[in-house]
Amino acid sequence: MKLSFKLSPSFSLSMALLAGLASAPAFTQTAPVTVPAVAMSDKSAFIADLVGKMTLDEKVGQLRLISIGPEMPIAQLADEIAAGRVGGTFNSVNRPHNRQLQDAAIQRSRMKIPMFFAFDVIHGHRTTFPIGLGLASSWDMDVVTSMARTAAKEASADAADMTFAPMVDISRDPRWGRTSEGFGEDPYLVSEIARTVVRGFQGKLPIGPHNVMAVVKHFALYGAVEGGRDYNTVDMSPMRMYQDYLPPYRAAIDAGAGGVMVALNSINGVPATSNTWLMQDLLRKDWGFKGVAVSDHGAIVELIRHGVAKDEREAAKLAIKTGIDMSMADSVYLKELPGLVKSGEVSMTEIDNAVREVLGAKYDMGLFQNPYVRIGVAADDPPDLKADSRLSRPAARDAARKSVVLLENRNNTLPLSKTAKVALVGPLADAPIDMLGSWSAAGDYKASVTLRTGLANAIGKNLIYARGANLTNDEEIVKYLNYLNWDSPEVTQDKRAPAAMIAEAVKAARRADVVVVAVGESRGMSHESSSRTSLDLPQSQRALITAMKATGKPIVLVLMNGRPLALQREQKEADAILETWYTGIEGGNAIADVLFGDYNPGGKLPISFPRSVGQIPIYYNHPRLGRPFTPGKPGNYTSQYFEEPNGALYPFGYGISYTDFSLSDVTLSSATMARGGKVEASVTVKNTGQRAGETVVQLYIRDVAASVVRPVKELKDFRKIMLKPGEEKAVRFTVDEEKLKFFNAQLQRVAEPGTFTVQIGLDSEAVKEKNFDLQ
Repeated sequence: MKLSFKLSPSFSLSMALLAGLASAPAFTQTAPVTVPAVAMSDKSAFIADLVGKMTLDEKVGQLRLISIGPEMPIAQLADEIAAGRVGGTFNSVNRPHNRQLQDAAIQRSRMKIPMFFAFDVIHGHRTTFPIGLGLASSWDMDVVTSMARTAAKEASADAADMTFAPMVDISRDPRWGRTSEGFGEDPYLVSEIARTVVRGFQGKLPIGPHNVMAVVKHFALYGAVEGGRDYNTVDMSPMRMYQDYLPPYRAAIDAGAGGVMVALNSINGVPATSNTWLMQDLLRKDWGFKGVAVSDHGAIVELIRHGVAKDEREAAKLAIKTGIDMSMADSVYLKELPGLVKSGEVSMTEIDNAVREVLGAKYDMGLFQNPYVRIGVAADDPPDLKADSRLSRPAARDAARKSVVLLENRNNTLPLSKTAKVALVGPLADAPIDMLGSWSAAGDYKASVTLRTGLANAIGKNLIYARGANLTNDEEIVKYLNYLNWDSPEVTQDKRAPAAMIAEAVKAARRADVVVVAVGESRGMSHESSSRTSLDLPQSQRALITAMKATGKPIVLVLMNGRPLALQREQKEADAILETWYTGIEGGNAIADVLFGDYNPGGKLPISFPRSVGQIPIYYNHPRLGRPFTPGKPGNYTSQYFEEPNGALYPFGYGISYTDFSLSDVTLSSATMARGGKVEASVTVKNTGQRAGETVVQLYIRDVAASVVRPVKELKDFRKIMLKPGEEKAVRFTVDEEKLKFFNAQLQRVAEPGTFTVQIGLDSEAVKEKNFDLQ
């Protein structure tokens, strides 16, 4: 095999192995390694040969994932790497730093095994795109691909090899703070996005220099934590797991995800980090996963607090035997695994299995072929990491516009005229940090276009601004939100009295033709460990909305939030409501595009909006009941809440437009389907309004009678279409046996004979339907 790479920084590891180069010994005075020539094209043989030359201490070192930080400065980390005590790092996207660390591995360690560098690239890297819920609201896989490809190119250019994404946890309890990070409540939609993100980030294995390895998370069921409280327990029937919560992980793995990150929660009494059924029986044996399994941050030592390990030694033993290949923020593997092997409690085979997966991931990232493949040479390092020229603003703006969901538009309040005087008020009107959303990777808030800036770009001097209110008047909440950023607080309070701020906003509103009110949550309110007991807007913001309503001016609410909110009161007060989530660095311009009609919104909700927190969990594809509530009929002795209307305030799949659409009745190609056959379902969609616009045509199926209780309906396909005024289009869906399958009581995936109802609509509730029979 001809090798053309030069020594550092474009050093070829295989050349080093063949030449037997050596430096400081690892852990003990072990002789420098001499590795015979093994064809690098034979992955299994290459890795097996490498493992056979490693000491136990070096093997354990490969299982440790360590972060650069105050507890491990770069110089100390470089020494640890040179000693063979670290396999990968996370949280560094700095080429000079990563080059220094890779030099330590390649030039100073005995085995010269390259490092990999990981980072949380969730919804963009330098260019921050809309959060997961926003991307899902586009129902557009081209948008999702754009985010993933842009992020992969940017992250790889910053020397990242791996991302801990996509996050595909199904969430049906919006109290959970990490709802913002995922893609909603539906297994089909989330699975489609999971596949798309993996392919966008990673592509095919081995991955190229402008791609990063995808590590799907959080395996598994993290979005189903009890009470929506982060890190809480999960207790779930196997049938529900298989039917509703596991499919997105499987989709990501089937798309080729190189790794999984293991969840922090327990599942039916066993923490995921020590759950042999989850990690071995399901993931490895049933699903055939061949990649690397990474613990979440500190999860192995947390087995002690879960109460399933008495000490760190037992925690390390449980984790390695379960199949946790890498310990993130490790302390216990380093201390305990060598002794466990020497005592016979852990076999060398179990260690080798884990090492093989770590080395396999590095092989698939192209690091053995060229350890500096994403680090590059120093001469090519960007002089300014945060330069605007490194951003992909047009792609971010396009994605942000397509992520906006129009919830209300009474009296055609929107779009606004650019000649109108617009009062912009609210605590999120000029909030550059919050535009980025949680897990904004290397995004710089100084690059954010706020709503205030976006509106000023659109209408200039016709904009009147007043803050109007603080995010909240509860100082304890502000203290919580700023706890992790005490030196640079994200939430800053206006020191004026609330009444004075509202008075200023009222004055601005009276000078204007229309009032845009930017309200919702700071990004820290929709983040890891930020679970809520209420889905209401904070009282300070509700008071501002009421005061704006009292002026008699049309009110447009622009929501910025990372979870569904309870909006019954706001629905009555506002003339128009835009759900924008957190739209990323181009959010202000994108929202302005929508407000002034330069872009006609076509987003649809990927998650149901409850009327109140008391309805939770509420999701469209709930199981059928023996005594269901029927709208329009007395609720006595039916499954209902009697204090308020039943059903979601805004259902899954909902979103309106500046134009109108009509659907014909459903036409089926046949009233019966033979085994292995197909039925074509079609509708004609017409734009009956005055503007060109996009909508999402959604296909749902209901199994009328089955061997187990089935959902009232399930999303099985969708099409996003653009229509000009007066234009109509036939939309056809192919229904095959695969779309009718489900997991029965024996966890067999089957399609049972009987009647099925095809439902097609523009949201999950307003549908046209027709039946056919599976023979």
